[in-house]
Amino acid sequence: MKSVKKLAVVATMVFVTGCASGLNSMQQREYAAFENDGVLIEEKNPSTGVALGFLPGGGSFYAREPGLGVVNLLMWPLSILWDPISGKDGAMAINYDMTKHYLKVEKKKALAGLDEKLLLEKIDNKEYVSAKRKLDEKYDYQ
Repeated sequence: MKSVKKLAVVATMVFVTGCASGLNSMQQREYAAFENDGVLIEEKNPSTGVALGFLPGGGSFYAREPGLGVVNLLMWPLSILWDPISGKDGAMAINYDMTKHYLKVEKKKALAGLDEKLLLEKIDNKEYVSAKRKLDEKYDYQ
């Protein structure tokens, strides 16, 4: 009976720690578009996350999830079943967030420059609307 309880506890821990929150389907499409357009900021390498996942808690620590890293460290060697995936998913999530932030800041700068040109009357309203539309298309990945 004790072995059944232990098995249930281990199975629960495996299930809970194995549920790394990766990118949803919409975010995966955006991530692919970032890669294709050459704007993806790769702060963390997903392949490195996979490789470090074979070390005790390495994938989770690499993906900046120290709580999961400690659990995976304690669950090693069983955690090598899910920690490489956690490392990869976490690295991709970090890259996605960094890229989204970068694009937001760049769009804001570009719009500010465009607004300034309009204020200084270097462009008229028609040119402004046209340029703004192009900026929106350039930074729209949804």
